[in-house]
Amino acid sequence: MSLTDVLAERSLPPLPEPLASPCIDSHTHLDTVEEFTGLAPETSLHLAAEVGITRLVQIGCDVAGSRFAEQFARSHDGVVAAVAIHPNDAADLAARSRSELDEALATINELAAAGPHVRAIGETGIDHWGTEEPGWQVQREVFAAHVRMAHKHHCTLAIHDREGHDDVLHILDQEGWPERVIMHCFSGDRNVAQECVDAGYTLSFAGTVSFANAAELRVAAEIVPDEQILLETDAPFLTPDPYRGQPNQSYCLPYTARALAAVRGVADEEMARILGANARRVYGIPLP
Repeated sequence: MSLTDVLAERSLPPLPEPLASPCIDSHTHLDTVEEFTGLAPETSLHLAAEVGITRLVQIGCDVAGSRFAEQFARSHDGVVAAVAIHPNDAADLAARSRSELDEALATINELAAAGPHVRAIGETGIDHWGTEEPGWQVQREVFAAHVRMAHKHHCTLAIHDREGHDDVLHILDQEGWPERVIMHCFSGDRNVAQECVDAGYTLSFAGTVSFANAAELRVAAEIVPDEQILLETDAPFLTPDPYRGQPNQSYCLPYTARALAAVRGVADEEMARILGANARRVYGIPLP
């Protein structure tokens, strides 16, 4: 069966035209993609390579996902790992058992030291939308612990921030900013974008930048300096137009890259070059 047939059979978007310059999906969840689509992580890697996505950052959100990220990155040259407990998972763990949360954080700390294929702590942060207020203090404590891990292991910090921006900035100021900080799946307006840029974040945009109702997000994407912008899929979520609603894949990144190029008024090839260079610098990933 051809790749086209495989994608059609699973109601997945078609393969886009390859990017002219190698690029990196800076945030994806291959294990969750497999749950959604039945495509093995190795198949996702192959599909991404077909369209010029030569490297992926596999993100962990809990102990099981972080273990998978570390193991998959260790066995696949085209993948690096990020390990962490997602803020909503942290609150849920603490509600069940504080000792279970402590054990989970100890495991993440061990995985972060597993080797150079683990490049980031993430996704971690604050989420006041997905967790009710009794869990917010746990999120603050766990995020602070993750920031300390990023310092200890010289890792990039990949932040999930949903309606918790003041807490994120306060904890970073309190614990000290890691050298490399990424705002995963940036969704704020132009004012928040400028605040993040001024604070030194790298802002990572997802397929939402292509959505018809995301005009303010496109303004935000336009004002971010070249050296502070990244692109991600967050697959299997946030599939770009015109395939919104279908499961996302790393191979769909060129659709978003071209939408971002149009927003910023640059050629597709130049946009891919900028994005690839930034991902390589922020995560320390070599391009072929």
